[in-house]
Amino acid sequence: MAKRIDVKDLNIYYGKFHAVQDVTVAVPPRGVTAFIGPSGCGKSTVLRSLNRMHEVIPGARVEGQVLLDGEDVYANSVDPVAVRRTIGMVFQRPNPFPTMSIRDNVVAGLRLAGTKNKNELDEVCERSLRGANLWEEVKDRLNRPGGSLSGGQQQRLCIARAIAIQPDVLLMDEPCSALDPISTLAIEDLITELKQDFTIVIVTHNMQQAARVSDQTAFFNLPGVGQPGRLVEIDETSRIFSNPTEKATEDYISGRFG
Repeated sequence: MAKRIDVKDLNIYYGKFHAVQDVTVAVPPRGVTAFIGPSGCGKSTVLRSLNRMHEVIPGARVEGQVLLDGEDVYANSVDPVAVRRTIGMVFQRPNPFPTMSIRDNVVAGLRLAGTKNKNELDEVCERSLRGANLWEEVKDRLNRPGGSLSGGQQQRLCIARAIAIQPDVLLMDEPCSALDPISTLAIEDLITELKQDFTIVIVTHNMQQAARVSDQTAFFNLPGVGQPGRLVEIDETSRIFSNPTEKATEDYISGRFG
């Protein structure tokens, strides 16, 4: 079931380095929120903080709140692994387990969680591959290695793997940056379909992509060298691209910097 995310007064640090300052964002369920902005502005850092993935970097910490339907994912009683099952992630480069079969790639998360019933695993595999628009292409070669697929197919396999554990939220960190235009279009079409069932947050450098796939867009910027990244504004995507409130947003979208 898709859930809402509310980020409140989020500050993110790596050791003494203040990476992101005072971010407050509301991400509604069953929609796509895009994070855009120049390199180094903190958009991927904020994305990874939503499911505590940034914590794998030594010295990383946050101040503020990330609420999933009102529950703070940073509460002391919350297990980060449980957070990552609820808030799935797809990375910039396709990262299937290359020697593991297509089928085993999809159900890896379920097996890790203790599911052993073959019929159940087969059902989840098919449902997830259908959900990722990949079933028809691979149904006759499920025992082939995941690494044997094309780049675009591998990324859809990673999406199938992410949705197999039925998360409430799907995070995507530049999921098309390593793909050709045809594969990119396939992923964009898939995002549009997936938002019927999931809350999706996507980081993208491609502003045309943000305009095509997202319902709301957040623009992040870096005020100056050595300063933390900040959220400049967030609004409906159509408004951000046609009539932004802040001049910095207009300058970035029009290509004056970034």
